[in-house]
Amino acid sequence: MTTLTETDRKTDRQIQLDVLAEIDRDWRFKHAELGVEVDDGIVTLLGTVSSYVKVAEAARIASGIPGVRAVANKLTVQVSPDLAIDDTGVAKRVRAALEWADVPDTKIETVVRKGIVTLTGTVDHGYERQAAVDAVARIAAVRSIDDHIVVKPEPRSDQAIFEEIRSALARRLPWSSKAIDLTVTNGVVTLMGTVPRFMDRHDAQLTAWMSRGVSDVQNRIVVQ
Repeated sequence: MTTLTETDRKTDRQIQLDVLAEIDRDWRFKHAELGVEVDDGIVTLLGTVSSYVKVAEAARIASGIPGVRAVANKLTVQVSPDLAIDDTGVAKRVRAALEWADVPDTKIETVVRKGIVTLTGTVDHGYERQAAVDAVARIAAVRSIDDHIVVKPEPRSDQAIFEEIRSALARRLPWSSKAIDLTVTNGVVTLMGTVPRFMDRHDAQLTAWMSRGVSDVQNRIVVQ
């Protein structure tokens, strides 16, 4: 477990080298495929990658590096000519991906324009929205995703939601959870507190979204 003291000693240059080294270790990325800038612990990812899934994966890798306070993802997608297909072909693949994924695909509408996929509709759970985005992200010809899916869960008491999230945070983040406060109002979860890693902040938000009855998550956790 990285302590705050260890994190504070890390320079921006050290963070930059660590992020680049971890990305370089991932077989999905070519050597020097993207650039990394760091300013006061805030990482900016720059450049062009060959698939949308790499955009999300690069951010995930960067966020897991101790010392990273936030990630600004400015990566763009340039699909290889060998993989490029027209919007009709992309739309067919999107529908097929949603049908195979664990999501209520009949509740999700899709529009494709120039490789950019827009998702709309209403689902019952936050994890269903994330599953839909993840399924579409794995399609090689997708350049970007605009997620406008709305979560409208079945009614559940705020107290029940609070207790479930508090217990889940204790299991998933046994150290950081002690510094995380939360409130639940009409299904809206607000996370507060201070954690040592950006990944802890991210994981806390995912943990909250996994609970039934959550309609939105406001993440106000600070990385220090």
